[in-house]
Amino acid sequence: MKKNIKFFVLALMVSFLSIGVYKIFFEAPPLISESYQVPWQQDSMNPTAQLTSALEEKSELNFTEAAERTVNAVVHVKNVATTRQPRSLFDYYYGSGETQKAIRGAGSGVILSPDGLIVTNNHVIKGASELQVTLNNNKTYVAEVIGTSSQNDIALLKIDATNLDYLPFGDSDQIKVGEWVLAVGNPFNLTSTVTAGIVSAKARDLSGSDDQFQSFIQTDAAVNPGNSGGALVNTRGELIGINTAITSQTGSFVGYSFAIPSNNAKKIVEDLIEFGNVRKAVLGIRGTDLSSETAKQLEIEISQGFYIDGVDPKGGAYKAGLKKGDIIKSIDDIKIRKFADMTGYLSSKNPGETVTITYLRNNNERESKVTLDIFKVYQIEDIGLEVSEISEDQLQKYGASSGVVISKVLPNSFTKNDITGVLITKINDKEVYTIEDVKSIIKNKNPEEPMLVTFLTPKGQEKTYVFR
Repeated sequence: MKKNIKFFVLALMVSFLSIGVYKIFFEAPPLISESYQVPWQQDSMNPTAQLTSALEEKSELNFTEAAERTVNAVVHVKNVATTRQPRSLFDYYYGSGETQKAIRGAGSGVILSPDGLIVTNNHVIKGASELQVTLNNNKTYVAEVIGTSSQNDIALLKIDATNLDYLPFGDSDQIKVGEWVLAVGNPFNLTSTVTAGIVSAKARDLSGSDDQFQSFIQTDAAVNPGNSGGALVNTRGELIGINTAITSQTGSFVGYSFAIPSNNAKKIVEDLIEFGNVRKAVLGIRGTDLSSETAKQLEIEISQGFYIDGVDPKGGAYKAGLKKGDIIKSIDDIKIRKFADMTGYLSSKNPGETVTITYLRNNNERESKVTLDIFKVYQIEDIGLEVSEISEDQLQKYGASSGVVISKVLPNSFTKNDITGVLITKINDKEVYTIEDVKSIIKNKNPEEPMLVTFLTPKGQEKTYVFR
């Protein structure tokens, strides 16, 4: 009996052992509904996680879709000069003869509408007798100039075509430093060239002058002669800038390129279509960038922002309660670190729009809504000067009771010197207080008579010149 029990126990153990071996070696392991891995070991231990990560990275850096969306909407713009080659002495004297065309320069452009509206740089088309636009499919059209802004380096063209691929403007305020971008254009007459880089900086000012449009997107995407006027797009194929300039001693790309932000370009294009010129919106303030040095001089604690040194009593900022000594920190939640940040954002706004200003006063943060004014200017073509109005407190600094200030020296100016900041107090012995005064005097002047202009420098030196 004991012997039988031993055999039974032994058989039972063998059975359990057999079942265990079968379970381990022949039956599929059970599914586990939840699992946990140490985060820094997950990629090295899980091949699937490695593959997923690699695919995500590859997808993020895949520019093919953005390039495909862009290349057909970027055109080759050729600046053509037309001349006549005399075949005889008669042709020479009477300006006849054989017509010859030569390419003076070339650049790029971006199609903005299916019916052929194109934006490019003004310096690409400057001085052209004829403009030829070649699409990515090699079709060539003669372009008409709709409008230009030399100060902003933007030109608007139109070709007679339909059903064209085009790029709508994106929101350049949303781009971030470090974001991938593509530059699409025609460098060195190489059509449909795509280069990649990142956004290196925003609101980059190259001029050092407050009266010029300077708020570029800086990138390290390769841009060379011929890229001017082409598209800067993000990885979604959205137009975020118009490639405009490079900084180089050789004239070719060395690592830095600059683009006009799309929000600014869009506003310029809309102004050229609606008004024929660009309307500038202003807060009605004067001031300076903050730095550690100026912060120390002003005895304030922060070193970034825009310090208000004066407020126009007729301007929107004055009506909103801003004062001298206030420090602007942001506009519509756009951080203001320096003057270029502010001018760049305001250049995308229209006169009459309202913006929200966040500023510091006595180290206390405040907020005000400011209605933007229009920056009034007038160009005196006869002497090649642009003038704007000036506030009463600024006039007092000159020791003058009247005057308009020279805001820009035009290419056809009577002087090659930079005389911006000089006042014009009288024209033909009549005092001028506003732009309308200047317009009225010049309009009613006899074209045969000379024009007398009285200038007053910031140092109080007054001189009258006669222009015939």
